[in-house]
Amino acid sequence: MSVTSRSATRPLRFGVVAPITRGVATWRDHLRRLADSGYSTILMPDVPQWQPAPGPALAVAATLTDLRVGTWVYASPVRPAWTTAWEAHSLSVLTNGRFEMGIGTGRPGIAEQLRELGLPIDSASRRSDHVRDVVTALRQLDGADRHTPVAMAVAGPKAQALAADIADTVTFVMPQIESRVESTQRVRRFDNHRDVELALHVPVIGDSVAPFMAGPDLDTAAVRAADSLAYLPNDPAAAAEEIQRRREEIGFSYFVFGADVSDALAPVVAELAGR
Repeated sequence: MSVTSRSATRPLRFGVVAPITRGVATWRDHLRRLADSGYSTILMPDVPQWQPAPGPALAVAATLTDLRVGTWVYASPVRPAWTTAWEAHSLSVLTNGRFEMGIGTGRPGIAEQLRELGLPIDSASRRSDHVRDVVTALRQLDGADRHTPVAMAVAGPKAQALAADIADTVTFVMPQIESRVESTQRVRRFDNHRDVELALHVPVIGDSVAPFMAGPDLDTAAVRAADSLAYLPNDPAAAAEEIQRRREEIGFSYFVFGADVSDALAPVVAELAGR
C-alpha cells in the first residue's frame, strides 16, 4: 500500500515535546497556553536525571489541560517491560484514554547510559523484542475495552517490521542531515499495510534547535543545506506550505515540534488543525 493512499487526507495533528527545563510554574503556564493553540498532544521525553520522570509529569499535565499526553519516547532498554506497560495502562485509565505510549529502542548514546546504570547492552534485535514485550503486556492490561495508542520510533528493518504489525503511529529515526529524497525513500520502503499514522519529528525551526529533540552540536546550516525533513522555516506561511507538502507527497500527518517554538508556530498549527 502506498504511504500516501490515506495519509494525504488524514487530518493533521501536532504535538509538543515539553520537558520541564525552566521550573514547574513556567512549565504549567506553557501547557495552559498550548490548550487553546490547536496542538493535540503534550509529550515528555524519557531522559533520566535531566528532568522529572515522564509518567508523573504527564499525569500532572493531564490535569492542566484537556489535550492528549504522551511519551516521546520511552527508552525501552532502561525499563522493565511489564512495569512500562503497567505505567502506560495506568496513565491511559487516569486520563480517560488521553494517553499515547511512545516507545523506542533508545536514543543515540543509550549504551553509555546503560553502562552507568549497570544494565545490559543488548543487540538491536533483542531491543526490538523488548519493545514487543512491552506492547504485548500493554494489550493484556488494556483488555478488550481499552486500546492505548502506541507510537513507535523506528530505525532498522526489524523495528520497522514490528511497527508495521503493532504500532498505531510510526516515527522514523533518521539522520538529521539526511536529504529529503533519502528520507522520502526511507518512508516509502516502510510496509504500511495497516495504514498507520506517520509522524515526523522536527527539531529545527529556522535557527532554533529544540532541546531533547536533537544533539547540542547540530549544525543547522548543514540541516538546511541537505533539504532535510528535520527542518522547517520559521516563516509561518512557508512552514504551513511545507507541512502540507510533506503530508501530500510523503504521507506525514502528525508533526512534533519543540516547546521553545510552539508559541511561534501556534498560528500555523491552529490554521492547519482547523481551529
